[in-house]
Amino acid sequence: MNKRKVCVIVTARPSYSRIRTALFAIRDSAELELQLVVAASALLDRYGSLIQYIHQDGLEIAARVYMVLEGENLTAMAKTTGLGVLELATVFDNLKPDVVVTIADRFETIATAIAASYMNIPVAHVQGGEVTGSIDEKVRHAVTKLADVHFVSTQLARERVIRMGEQPDQVFVTGCPSIDIAAEVLRDPALNFDPMRKYGGVGMDIDLSDGYMVIMQHPVTTEYGLARLHITETLYAVKETGLPAFWFWPNVDAGSDGTSSGIRAFREREGQVNMHFFKNMAPEDFLRLIINSKCLVGNSSVGIRESSYLGVPVVNIGTRQCGRERAANVLDVDYERDAIASAIHTHINNGRYPSDTLYGDGQAGKRIAELVANVPLTIEKRLTY
Repeated sequence: MNKRKVCVIVTARPSYSRIRTALFAIRDSAELELQLVVAASALLDRYGSLIQYIHQDGLEIAARVYMVLEGENLTAMAKTTGLGVLELATVFDNLKPDVVVTIADRFETIATAIAASYMNIPVAHVQGGEVTGSIDEKVRHAVTKLADVHFVSTQLARERVIRMGEQPDQVFVTGCPSIDIAAEVLRDPALNFDPMRKYGGVGMDIDLSDGYMVIMQHPVTTEYGLARLHITETLYAVKETGLPAFWFWPNVDAGSDGTSSGIRAFREREGQVNMHFFKNMAPEDFLRLIINSKCLVGNSSVGIRESSYLGVPVVNIGTRQCGRERAANVLDVDYERDAIASAIHTHINNGRYPSDTLYGDGQAGKRIAELVANVPLTIEKRLTY
């Protein structure tokens, strides 16, 4: 029996956590052959290269695609997408996959879907049907229309995909594979490593004995000119609380240079502050750092997805996650330092939240691999408008 060749494209550090357990399940399946392609910012050290973690996980990389155009602005994002279509078309021509798996809503994701669709290769989309606002939502829904099979995280997401005209028998609620990792961590949540010794980073050595926060704030592409102002408000809010904080560097989206320069300017103005900065961590270590924190602050989907399962209090800032389903652990605030600080204090006083299975039960990776092995693959759509 010929194995079905499954080409999975990982283009950014969050994408790896979003698909990691499915990669393991696909690799271990007797019916499937995994073709892992690593591309875009996932290859770049300045954004926290994933290659070492992929190798540590024992996964083989079938191809690497360098496609990120320097600039960190809207034009660079558009041109990076175009380069991605060109380069990924060559990769698909060489690998000849039976199905291409693309993840979520990044601009590199739509390059994957465009290239595969024009080459008549069935596309499976993970995490379609969600609402987030900004360009990400447009990309997510466009990829849904280019995709042939849909692995969504929630029942509401499935309903949205079907309302967009996709065939109900091709839309499956699998949960999010990142929750699979969160489930493992929840069973063994101890912070069994020293983050600063293991991952280096820059900034003060933080005393963890009285608790700490984790900060993840990315630029918003439709507000990219305000990225420096936005991060400055968060920096001063976090400083006001007096709690030590672990920060993670922003992603490659337009405006990330504003976020980065805002952080550097703050450190120069304020001198030694009780903060430590990282580029990346292995997925389990990252979630152990979060589950042992007093609060997660910023605008990352980690606050909406994994943190809901882990019961971690989250202060979600601004519009980047606007419209996404959330659990009771999330407090939404605007880009204003007093509001951010107040929400942090509220969460710390309230403490942890019950685990919520809104985005999955910890079995998504296995479900996706089983479906990829057995679902009929076709590029012909019977639209249900």
